[in-house]
Amino acid sequence: MKLFNNIKADLATYDGSWSSQGFWVMLVYRFGRWRYTIKNSVIRKPFSLLYKLLYKLIQIVTGIELPCEVPVGANFRIDHFGDIIVSGYASFGDNCVLRNGVTIGLKNIEEKAAPRIGNNVNIGAGAKILGNITIGNNVDIGANAVVISTVPNNAIAVGVPAKIILKKEG
Repeated sequence: MKLFNNIKADLATYDGSWSSQGFWVMLVYRFGRWRYTIKNSVIRKPFSLLYKLLYKLIQIVTGIELPCEVPVGANFRIDHFGDIIVSGYASFGDNCVLRNGVTIGLKNIEEKAAPRIGNNVNIGAGAKILGNITIGNNVDIGANAVVISTVPNNAIAVGVPAKIILKKEG
């Protein structure tokens, strides 16, 4: 069953640590996504209610908001807990890492679009990534950076507003 395979992969991402709060978030996230596979809406409703209760509980306990509507790639990792908010409009590629204080969301309320995060993206503590932008592959976002423009592949984004620095090859 895909749900259990995803949970097994998530546990491996967290080095087998059931006590990791990021793993708890992923358990609820996976359950929320799984409930959409139930075709019969009458049967799905109690699972949806349970998901909403678990989502709120995990939000209170961990300080992390990761709606199940957000597509995440393999090896998605929340490294530190607390004060992490991800918009339901965002998306993530493979091998992404988030740290505490990260916000990924809308730049303004009128435009319902959030960042699309590529593969191998490392997001530092306190970073804010906002708006209808794309973060390329192999990108590092510095701690407390405010990213409001697209970041190309193989770059570093640091500062307020973020300055883009291309990584040197070699």
